[in-house]
Parts: sequence; structure tokens; C-alpha cells
Amino acid sequence: MGQMSEQVSDKRLVLVTGPSGAGRTTAIRALEDMGYEAIDNLPLSLLPRLLEGDAPQTPLALGVDVRNRDFSTAALIEAIDRMGSSVAVPMQVLYLDCRAEILQRRFSETRRRHPLAPAEGAEMGIAREFDLLGPIRARADVLIDTSEMSPHDLRAELGHWFGPKTQGRLAVTVQSFSYKRGLPRGLDMVLDCRFLRNPYWDAALRSFDGRDPRVQDYVGQDARFVAFRAKVIDLVKLLLPAYEAEGKAYLAIGFGCTGGQHRSVTMSETLAAALAEAGWQVSIRHRELERRGQIEPAIATGTQDAEWQPGKGDDQR
Repeated sequence: MGQMSEQVSDKRLVLVTGPSGAGRTTAIRALEDMGYEAIDNLPLSLLPRLLEGDAPQTPLALGVDVRNRDFSTAALIEAIDRMGSSVAVPMQVLYLDCRAEILQRRFSETRRRHPLAPAEGAEMGIAREFDLLGPIRARADVLIDTSEMSPHDLRAELGHWFGPKTQGRLAVTVQSFSYKRGLPRGLDMVLDCRFLRNPYWDAALRSFDGRDPRVQDYVGQDARFVAFRAKVIDLVKLLLPAYEAEGKAYLAIGFGCTGGQHRSVTMSETLAAALAEAGWQVSIRHRELERRGQIEPAIATGTQDAEWQPGKGDDQR
């Protein structure tokens, strides 16, 4: 799934915060890609000056964390209250949360020191930061737990909350996954492909994936495939206009198999092609192929703020 090319047209202000390592930098970059003007680590004392005068003409994303020069819990709450009552655009507080043990692992993997415990272990800094940010977390308008998210997952979730509304049409994402890694977050509909013929057991096809015509032909030879494909496409085409009529802006459909390489990829490609041909805005994501490095994830990852990398390597069966 490529980066969003449409720009956000509505005026809004998003204040992005959360514990170090939870993905704030990734979120800021993702919002910037969506058309937001992004300002990170602006001192709290300068926030009122930034927002003086006319309302911003473009959506604005402000990143704030404990490294800000004059950060304090009381000062940030005061800034939130002041902006919420005086800014002539809607303001939302986005809080990126994460479990302590996951944050410790991310700091360990990136070998970064925690900003609140530069001479101690990361667990000390994490505990201190949780204490400082607890009241801010309680004030959040949108809370996203990134504990089990890859950067791509976070980008998709941010797109759901803060992304552009593309001409009022429902945006559809179709993705493949492995049941061994669990269901992806945010799916609205899940279909199990494990009953279909498995190319893994053909040595000549094992190293390929469901984007390959040879794998698709192999899966298609299953006597149940044609009927399954037709019923799935008919069902989705029936439901999409109903979801759109209800005002839903985003729908995620997942196909799962054992390894997330052959059958689920085949079905994801098949459905996405059918929906695109019918005129729907559709994008594809193959979670396990991204994790194994077989295709590039749609989000660039970095190491600042102990950002995390998707895992690689997995059994294919």
C-alpha cells in the first residue's frame, strides 16, 4: 500500500504525544505525508505564539514529549486546555501508548538510552515517564496502543483516524496474513483460506508467493476455488455500498492462511483486482511478505525515539 497522495483538506490540529519509543516520530512523519504541517519538539512556552492570529490554513501536527525544553505535566495540560478553548480549528490529542515490556525491548534492540534515565536502565526511565504522562493519557481524544503494531500498522491506523477523505468514497484495504502471527489489527472482515490447495507442498512453487501466476493457477485448481472466489466477490460488492451509505470511510478485509504466503496472497490479489475493476478505491497489503523482506513496507522506518522494525523470518507452511 503506497503513501497517500491525496492531501488533507480540512483544518485541524493534532497534538501527538506518548512515551518514548511508542512511535511518536513515525506518527509525525506519517501525518506529514498526509499533508499536515508537522512541528516536532516545540517548547511548550512557544505554543501560544505559534497559534496566535488567523487559524492555520493547513492541518497542523505538533509533537510533544518529555524531551521538550520546558516540559511538565501541568504545563502540557494547561497548553491543551488553552488550545482547546481558543484555537479556531478542531484540536485532538493523539496519545501513542505501549506496554512497558515492549518499550524495554525496543530500547534494548536500538541500544538507545532513555531520556529520563540516561545513566540507568531503560526500565527506570519508562516508569518515570509513565508517571509523568498518566494525566495526559487520560486527556487523550485518540489513544493508539502500538505494542503489537509494526510501523505500517501504525500508519494505517493513523490514516483511518486522520487521513484524507477521498471524494467521499469508501477506501478499501485488502490484506493477507498468517494465522500463526495472529489477526492484523483493525480488520472489519476476515476470511480463512486454509481449506484451499496449498502450494507449499509443491517444491517447485514453495519459494514463490501468491502474486505469481503459477501459484495462482495451482490454488485455482482446487475444486472449491471458483465458487469461493465468486461468492466472496459478490458478498463484498453487496456490502460496500451499504457501508458507504452508513458513512464508513475505510474498510479493511483480511485473508488468512497458515504461512501468509500463497493462498491468502492469491485471494487478496484476486479480490483487489475485482474491486478495482468495479471502480472502488482499493489498496493491497501482504503482511508476511513485508516481514520477510519479499516486498518493501509502505512506510519508512527509523531509529529515532527507539522506533521499531518489523520482524523477519517465519515458517512458510
